[in-house]
Amino acid sequence: MKGYVAAATLTTAVVSAAAYSIAGRSSQVFGPSVYRGPGSRRSLALTFDDGPSEGSLPLIDYLAQQNIKGTFFECGLNVRRHPQISRAIHDAGHEIGNHTYSHPCLCPRLAWNLNLHTPSFIDEEFSAAQRVIQDETGVTPTLLRAPYGLRWYGIGSVQKHLGLLGVMWTVIGRDWEWPADRIANRILRKAAPGGIICLHDGRGVRPHPDISEMLAALRQIVPVLKDQGYSFETVSALLRADVG
Repeated sequence: MKGYVAAATLTTAVVSAAAYSIAGRSSQVFGPSVYRGPGSRRSLALTFDDGPSEGSLPLIDYLAQQNIKGTFFECGLNVRRHPQISRAIHDAGHEIGNHTYSHPCLCPRLAWNLNLHTPSFIDEEFSAAQRVIQDETGVTPTLLRAPYGLRWYGIGSVQKHLGLLGVMWTVIGRDWEWPADRIANRILRKAAPGGIICLHDGRGVRPHPDISEMLAALRQIVPVLKDQGYSFETVSALLRADVG
């Protein structure tokens, strides 16, 4: 019995360690990664995954009205589908990061999902996205975010040879499944200086995604955070140490 308990305890510890390595926001196991800025300024970074999409246009219009620059982690397939929208995002002064080409899950998210991808597959997903973004916008991303925030073997070597820093988040809005009020409440509860907020202007690589709840939530979030004294920066700007 003692041996069984010890084995079960060890198994639980191994599973927990593996889960942290893959999904832990502060994990560095598979490559250098950040999930927040230094917090020395009352600033936040708004980030948007899975675009570009048709919904990105009203999003950047709203950000322009609010004089906010965000960071968009784009999928190569979506950039190829909407190159003019990706260029509009860049031309509006926003930062563009790499979110793979086709938005695959890079590792087994669930116990019954055994679709383990090889390092070469992971390399090609990020490399292909990097090429498409460069070709269509002239931008060379310096940041990446893994789909679902799940890292796996091979991502570290991709980061090294493409020169990409991994970016997680301080709070994710769950805007792919929740209504606007619930999204906004979650973000506002968890916002803190140096925080990185994760929202979505796409749904993987599905065409014509509905991001209306996210847009409605953002219109609630931004005025409240501004009233609380927050400003908004790109991720790269947020990570810079204060000068002077």
